[in-house]
Amino acid sequence: MAKFELKLPKMGESVAEATITSWLKDIGETIEADEAVLEIATDKVDSEVPSEVDGVLVEKLFDVDDVVQVGQTIAVIETESDVSSESVAPKVEEVPIKEEPKVVSEVAQTVTAAKATVEPVISNSDRFYSPLVRNIAKKEGITQAELDTVPGTGADGRVTKNDIKSYLENRSSTPTKEPENKPQVDEAPKQKQSEDKSVAKDIKKAPAPVISNSDDDIIEMTRMGKLIAKHMVDSVQTSAHVQSFIEADVTNIWNWRKKHKDSFKNREGENLTFTPIFMEAVAKALRDFPMMNISVQGDNIIKKKHINLGMAAALPDGNLIVPVIRDADQLNLLGMAKKVNDLAGRARIGQLKPDEIQDGTYTVTNVGTFGSIMGTPIISQPQVGILALGAIRKVPAVIETPDGDFIGIRYKMFLSHSYDHRVVNGALGGQFVKAVKDYLEAWDMDREV
Repeated sequence: MAKFELKLPKMGESVAEATITSWLKDIGETIEADEAVLEIATDKVDSEVPSEVDGVLVEKLFDVDDVVQVGQTIAVIETESDVSSESVAPKVEEVPIKEEPKVVSEVAQTVTAAKATVEPVISNSDRFYSPLVRNIAKKEGITQAELDTVPGTGADGRVTKNDIKSYLENRSSTPTKEPENKPQVDEAPKQKQSEDKSVAKDIKKAPAPVISNSDDDIIEMTRMGKLIAKHMVDSVQTSAHVQSFIEADVTNIWNWRKKHKDSFKNREGENLTFTPIFMEAVAKALRDFPMMNISVQGDNIIKKKHINLGMAAALPDGNLIVPVIRDADQLNLLGMAKKVNDLAGRARIGQLKPDEIQDGTYTVTNVGTFGSIMGTPIISQPQVGILALGAIRKVPAVIETPDGDFIGIRYKMFLSHSYDHRVVNGALGGQFVKAVKDYLEAWDMDREV
């Protein structure tokens, strides 16, 4: 019999921790290899943690709602066969006390002294701090009052490892002055002024209270709803949003799809939607205008080598998730259609992997699905642009021909381009969305799929 340590797996470059949302197995239950043991949630996606071995669950090291760091052991599974030494918890050999009583005594005294001198960081508020953050705060000499002021980017405003590291960098870069020997009576007014300013600042930031009536329903936001709300507010506070709008004639695309959708369905077993066609046009435009495929980091612009298109997808609960089509400019129309259908289908049933919603460089959202003809979408950070596709409408339009102009019925749609005016000027923002329009209007009616 051997004991296997089930650890929290790595779930992407930017994911360092996860919250346990539910245990799917109880202690004493038999587990098969690749069978899910528990469910976890990150600030990006919900997922399951499967077992790597067959065995029996003998120990749970964390409870529901506990935050676990990547690589930490979360459960112990007892197996009948031997497993690799990397996965099994190392066995500690017991050393008789009689062999080195002096050394053991000294170690015990050292441990006792350490326990007496170390004071744990305990929060007086309801804010949660992970053991890793507490240890860093203790090591760097951060008081609890100071720790409570550190802004958090984790779930529900929780302070992450990166948050406290960033705080320490800014803290260390701020020049400090040697304290001067001044009477305490001189410092008191300054301290009071500082406290008054701090209180005034907090009052200014505090949101206005919402008064509810007795017959109003109070609905608590879901975890994902809270995260989306925070991301939206952070984006508006980060980027200078401006919009450009343009109307595209997609009559050729409408007729071409109508001609091929049945044969595509019979051959591939999937629907041929407009989305892969639009995604292809956006990928081509990003290749033409690479300065739309960037992100901003401080005073630097990062020009992306890969075109990874985010595709906003609606979930059954009303929330949105954005799976990513990697290297979208390298896919043909058939590959794009299969990728779009696969990601959208698994997004609706909550089976996306964490890596499939990361590293997007530009996002497309289809507001026309809900009947809107245009929209002003909020940029998904750290990207600098997002394109909203409006509903396709059958409208009267002026058609220009060599024999003169006449009125005809055309299928048209609005493209709404939101971009970050800090780094994208109006010329680039307008040229990019016009390039998308031109690709759509130049659709080849004889194209095969």
